Amino acid sequence: MFSNISQTLVTLGLLALIIEVLIFGCSTLVLLFFGVAMLLTSGLIYIGIIDANWLSTISTLAIITLLLTIILWKPMKKLQNKSAKTDINSDFATIQFELEKDLLSSTIYTFNYSGIQWHIKSTSPIDKGVIVKVVKKEVGILWVEPANNTIS
Repeated sequence: MFSNISQTLVTLGLLALIIEVLIFGCSTLVLLFFGVAMLLTSGLIYIGIIDANWLSTISTLAIITLLLTIILWKPMKKLQNKSAKTDINSDFATIQFELEKDLLSSTIYTFNYSGIQWHIKSTSPIDKGVIVKVVKKEVGILWVEPANNTIS
């Protein structure tokens, strides 16, 4: 295993990438950078740019890992933190009901739908007795606005 450094690095690099992707789901990025650095170092040894000894191999591996981390850390973190914001279309979009009390931003208004108590919110105050329709859904919250037609 240790007699051929280039093949050892390829094996360990692929193993690090597999562990990072399959087990950690690219959440740590450390093994990703280290695995890619191992593959690049192996390639440099294979084409003869660096000598096949442990000192130059470990030095090159450390430098490449450091450079990859410096260059790719922020872009990879941005990719991880990017969340897709999509509105969910469902049966909630057809719900209309009459408000039993004034809907103000300072008060909590709840509405029972399908056996669940939902918090009702609006971007503007709505008076009691106005028919409202659901325009947006969030976890436990239904956003409403006045409806122009009757209850369906």
